[in-house]
Amino acid sequence: MKKHMSKDQEFEIMKLVLDKFLWIGTFIMGYGFYKLISMSADFWFGFSVLVAGAIVMFLFMWLLVKEYHFMQ
Repeated sequence: MKKHMSKDQEFEIMKLVLDKFLWIGTFIMGYGFYKLISMSADFWFGFSVLVAGAIVMFLFMWLLVKEYHFMQ
């Protein structure tokens, strides 16, 4: 017979997984910021990577908050 997880256990696992994606967004933003302030002549590449990291972080943060409110 299969064991089923409780909603709290599912949420804790989801938090662990999404936390890793938030770190990925942080690293993407950090790389974009580095490219933005470095002596590189390509300003738009650094800016676009910074914006892409912010979008990744926002999407996964929104997903985490949405699931958190669902659990309450």
